[in-house]
Amino acid sequence: MTGALQLARPGDRLSVLCLGAHSDDIEIGAGATLLSLSERGVRLDVHWCVLSGGGVRDVEAKASATDFLAGAASAQIQVMSFQDGFFPEQGEAIKQWFELLKRRVEPDLILTHRRDDAHQDHRQVSRLTWNTFRDHRILEYEVPKWDGDIGQPNVYVPVSAGALDRKIDLLISHFASQRSKQWFDDETFRGLARLRGMECRAPERYAEAFVGRKLVLT
Repeated sequence: MTGALQLARPGDRLSVLCLGAHSDDIEIGAGATLLSLSERGVRLDVHWCVLSGGGVRDVEAKASATDFLAGAASAQIQVMSFQDGFFPEQGEAIKQWFELLKRRVEPDLILTHRRDDAHQDHRQVSRLTWNTFRDHRILEYEVPKWDGDIGQPNVYVPVSAGALDRKIDLLISHFASQRSKQWFDDETFRGLARLRGMECRAPERYAEAFVGRKLVLT
């Protein structure tokens, strides 16, 4: 693959901070990437943060994260209770939470929402990620939705067919509260992964894609 770079080699440790506004965002945007890294033998130390959760969504978020990170070397899962849909109105409180988070983690890689995502909560998380973590490697993942805001990514992570199957199985099994949504199904997740796999000539046909706005090569 032209211009291929490697996040980590088998046996390497990689510290990853995963940030999601809602309980299924990280899994949808980067779940197969995390599963494939573990599959390749990368030793992941993951700090997984979901900013809105309550009731059944809290239970779903923790159970799903636990399964997605079963192969990680270490995992910390945190689900907060900021109000879904109102992140811009809660900006000060969320900013304070980010500042406390910065004191607790020093990741090699941060996975967060796209800056120009159509969902206001997603945009707020992305903005505060960049505002808080200024010297880190940040990749912005994509979440398909009815808004039709899928963008033009510039970073691709080929994933195995097995990792994609596992991602979809976990999403469908853990997030019963989302199954009534028209877009939340196997075809959506597999179709997007196939499209991104075609764009990067992925060996097993599938990939997840990200926006890397500022990357430093050393």
